[in-house]
Amino acid sequence: MYIYQLPNWPNFSWDRERLNQPLAAVSRQQGRLLGRVEGFNPKLRSEANLQTLTEEVIKSSEIEGEKLNRNQVRSSIARRLKIDIGTHIRADRNVDGVVSMIVDATAEYAKPLTNERLFAWHKHLFPNGYSGLKQITTGAWRPAEAGPMQVVSMKGHYEKVHFEAPHARVLEKEMQAFLKWFNKSPPDLDPLLKAGIAHLWFVTIHPFEDGNGRIGRAIADMALARSEKTAQRFYSISAQIWKERDKYYDYLEDTQKGDLDISDHLEWFLDCLGRALEGATTILEDVFRKARFWDRHAGESFNDRQRKIIFMLLDGFEGKLTSSKWAAIAKCSQDTASRDIDDLIKRRILVKDKAGGRSTSYSLVLVSDQASTG
Repeated sequence: MYIYQLPNWPNFSWDRERLNQPLAAVSRQQGRLLGRVEGFNPKLRSEANLQTLTEEVIKSSEIEGEKLNRNQVRSSIARRLKIDIGTHIRADRNVDGVVSMIVDATAEYAKPLTNERLFAWHKHLFPNGYSGLKQITTGAWRPAEAGPMQVVSMKGHYEKVHFEAPHARVLEKEMQAFLKWFNKSPPDLDPLLKAGIAHLWFVTIHPFEDGNGRIGRAIADMALARSEKTAQRFYSISAQIWKERDKYYDYLEDTQKGDLDISDHLEWFLDCLGRALEGATTILEDVFRKARFWDRHAGESFNDRQRKIIFMLLDGFEGKLTSSKWAAIAKCSQDTASRDIDDLIKRRILVKDKAGGRSTSYSLVLVSDQASTG
């Protein structure tokens, strides 16, 4: 018997005394992080938000076994949020789709969550109406003819079944109860606990043929944005879940087969959230690194090709930058690429890498002094 089959479903309960300490600790972490970024100038805040959402989109997809192109994701988010990243890369439809969902969930966190909004998210996730090679129903609850819906994860080359979701005939009733609670939950419910409950409740119902995990994590992000009353995100819960995805699936499975006391699940969620907040330090350090670079070179001029590739290097260029790669990326001749590179070397912006090889490669000269965040 699964929890949704219990007579008093969905009346969840939890041990308040047991959760008081982890809840207070995570609330303090959240407050310190928000207090820290409050002092950032708007440009730094936008960059931190961009990097966080990029991680959120990529890792939420990787949990489901789908690897997205980081540059496409970043470009798609920047375009929607009107952030200058030097150049925009055309993104695949599936990348644009998951980005549209995450941006809508976080930037429009205050709007009610409705059937129509969830249906739109689902269509964004599967713009062609296919999940892999299988055609699925999009923009609607999963139909009865789709058969039993099982939640599985991959263990090596084998699928592990964690639980079987409710029958399709009860989905409309189940989702209306969930949405009513989500849009107007009890005023004494802590918003961080609400995020954990919302995620668990939604994935238990599993209302779509596919994409439930990603949508469930987007709903958790939306609840967290509501708790902070800000559309900008500075930590990624999906990036942390990805790191401990085995525990994530284990807790979901154990909770589904238990009773309606979800203390274990909520304790894990709060601990995971705390580790996500700790991980925000890495994102902020990267933002500072970029800020220090641009502060140092403020007032200097760069041509469009140089500007494009500097942005790419700051965002984490994959592999080594050579003159031939420069020419290919900037769509220019080898001579033009060499002139661009030589100019940046003279200005101590690029440096030749010490490692030998058939082709000379180059790296940015980064600034080590403390950045201003004002």
